[in-house]
Amino acid sequence: MSTTIATSPARPGSPARPGSPATTDLRATAASLVTGGRGILAADESPGTMSRRLEGVGVEPTEEHRRAYRELLVTGEGLAGRISGVILCDETLRQQLADGRPFPRALADAGLQAGIKVDTGTTALDGPDDGETLTEGLDGLAERVAEYVALGATFAKWRAVLHLGAGRPSVRALDANAEALARYARVCQDGGLVPIVEPEVLSAGGHRLEVCAAGTARTLATLGRALDAAGVDPAAMVLKPNMVTSGEGSRQPADPYEVARATVDTLRATMRPELAGVAFLSGGQSSETAAANLAAIRRRGGPWPLTFSFGRALVSPALAAWAGDPGRVDAGRSALRREVDRNVPAA
Repeated sequence: MSTTIATSPARPGSPARPGSPATTDLRATAASLVTGGRGILAADESPGTMSRRLEGVGVEPTEEHRRAYRELLVTGEGLAGRISGVILCDETLRQQLADGRPFPRALADAGLQAGIKVDTGTTALDGPDDGETLTEGLDGLAERVAEYVALGATFAKWRAVLHLGAGRPSVRALDANAEALARYARVCQDGGLVPIVEPEVLSAGGHRLEVCAAGTARTLATLGRALDAAGVDPAAMVLKPNMVTSGEGSRQPADPYEVARATVDTLRATMRPELAGVAFLSGGQSSETAAANLAAIRRRGGPWPLTFSFGRALVSPALAAWAGDPGRVDAGRSALRREVDRNVPAA
């Protein structure tokens, strides 16, 4: 199966902005998030989403149960050897472990960095683009970034959602979401946080791999131009894209070799070589499929570190194993460790 990517070639590098906070410290932080084979744990579900997942395993959806579950995730022994940082939501960043330590301090004590989701969710895109969305959260972002830095966060995340289908993603959706991602990234770098930039092309549907490749290429090329226009330092940010895969309902599912080739070729055609690294989202794939595709992508290689920033693919088994039982905390930690280990290269 061949994949043709119709987009512009990768752009030449440019120096960091003079006088910008995106200098040595931010670049070092960004590099530390993606090097050494370690990944980033996405535990940033909103209270509403997390409550629904708790209910799904028979746990009362209280603030304390959300806190206890997040504590289980971040306190496993040896996690720092496999995970570089944990993305939290606003609620968790402000909570404390049972021993009284704030979550950011506990993460730092364990050798992990604390991240924070700063977008406020999606809204319908105004106009004729039925079903397409724009991610919000720019209002007051600079002030929130300053507060999150004071609370101990070192990096942030913003997710844009793009849809595949007839005429999708539309130019309006691409431009609007790319501009928002770029503005977010610039505000974070100016405020002292490393931005994780997440443009997710959803895998819903029965499309072939080539359709996802074309949509992802358009998304990343538009994003790259917006990042350049905003003056974002690529060496002080991490890209969190989808893998290029067949649709969830495709009759011709792509194998890991095909996914790796299409994914890396798309990234090479659209992203700057100075980018600190790429941490893929799992995009609803099973943990086994996501791990197999990631391993193939790493074998294909690129000019940047290639790693993972998975959420459900890592934490769902831990939630099911724990199910709110204090006596099963170790079982939950073991389930998380097993899933993380799938995605960490052998030493």
